[in-house]
Amino acid sequence: MIADFKTPSLARRMACWLYEGVLMFGVVFMAGYLFGTLTQTRDPTENRHALQAFIFVVAGIYFVWFWAKGQTLAMKTWHITVLDLDGQPLSQQRALLRYLLCWLWFVPALAAQAPFQLSAPAATLVSLGWVVIWAMLSLLHPRRQFWHDALARTQLVSTPPLKS
Repeated sequence: MIADFKTPSLARRMACWLYEGVLMFGVVFMAGYLFGTLTQTRDPTENRHALQAFIFVVAGIYFVWFWAKGQTLAMKTWHITVLDLDGQPLSQQRALLRYLLCWLWFVPALAAQAPFQLSAPAATLVSLGWVVIWAMLSLLHPRRQFWHDALARTQLVSTPPLKS
């Protein structure tokens, strides 16, 4: 049974997505600093793949932790909550599945760039183009949910602001 909740507008979800990116800058910066300190890495190309794996895990911990509680800071700001299809908070396993499926925002564009060795501006354009396409594809979903949410059996719902 799918609980009936109001899906936030695409504009609100994308504003939340952008704000999440700003907040992730701090998380990634701190993870990179911690990694560099622990490994005594001075050359950024020295342990590049290990650093990428470390940041992937740290970001996963961040998102899984907050999604299992219902909201990240960006989601609280934009009054959006992530729930399973029954309207319940996500389990750690479902939040992890959602995290892995959220990489659909980036992996297809990155995979398309690899064989062509695109310049930085061209790679940025391909990445932004894919983000726009992926976001717009949500308009084809019956409830206007992102497709990674449909695959993870999760949903983004509007939550009313708390009255003070």
